[in-house]
Amino acid sequence: MNSSPLTRRNAIKTLALSGLALGSGKSWAQAQPARRPVGRRTPLRVGLATYSLRHLPVDDAIPVMKDMRVEDIGPFRTHIPWNGAAAQCKAVVDKLRAAGFNLTGSGVFRLPNDEAAVQQAFTNAKAAGLATMVCSPEMAALPLVEKFVKEFDQKIAIHNHGPEDKVYPTPKEVWTAIQPLDKRIGLCIDVAHTARTGTDPIEMIRLFAPRLYDLHIRDTTSPVGDTKDDPAEVGSGRLDIIGILSTLMDVGYTGVVALEYEKPSNLVGGVFESLGYIRGVLATLQRS
Repeated sequence: MNSSPLTRRNAIKTLALSGLALGSGKSWAQAQPARRPVGRRTPLRVGLATYSLRHLPVDDAIPVMKDMRVEDIGPFRTHIPWNGAAAQCKAVVDKLRAAGFNLTGSGVFRLPNDEAAVQQAFTNAKAAGLATMVCSPEMAALPLVEKFVKEFDQKIAIHNHGPEDKVYPTPKEVWTAIQPLDKRIGLCIDVAHTARTGTDPIEMIRLFAPRLYDLHIRDTTSPVGDTKDDPAEVGSGRLDIIGILSTLMDVGYTGVVALEYEKPSNLVGGVFESLGYIRGVLATLQRS
């Protein structure tokens, strides 16, 4: 077993040795991986929520994502017209699949308490062949959502949005709401939004692992309770990224760890740096 401490410096060194250049090496607070059970740990798949490249049209985003070596993506509405017709969605999906991408998630579908709107959202998700539809339904819309989950046999993951979200600020509210519902209805934990509420994302991952179907990994420098997120490159904010990734491996998470880079500046460079840091951490964790 490799006994050297897992720090940002070691993660970057591991990555550099693998031949992938990384951006700036900002200082960080060393964090210890979560205690793991005896036995083999689940390897993780790193993907991209394409909100991270929201400034690029889909034809320009495709070569950038290829350079980033991501295969699993969750397209944002600027890349797939989720509010349009099913045929429009499928046309873009075919282009993305031809380029070698798997659609494992999505940008967040807003689901009102309106049957026609919810049905259209599920129709488009099905036309796209989404593995998991990431969404934020109104609480009153949950019976409609469950109806179409069953009708379309579509797995969904409800996304939490932090202190400013009056319905699902943390994964706890999602978990409570979905308990009586079909098991295909689960969670997409956003770790940075969760941390801004003062809730430990690692604890949430452990508690809700049985219905954790997607995960958005980000970093932030915002203090607890701040309703304005101050996003950062992954590894340079205040989140215990090492503990989060280690815990996902421990609980046997089989979904995608989707980077969602929200910092408004340095978009492409910040995504490259964040992906590099995540990959470096995982390379070290999987050897330990």
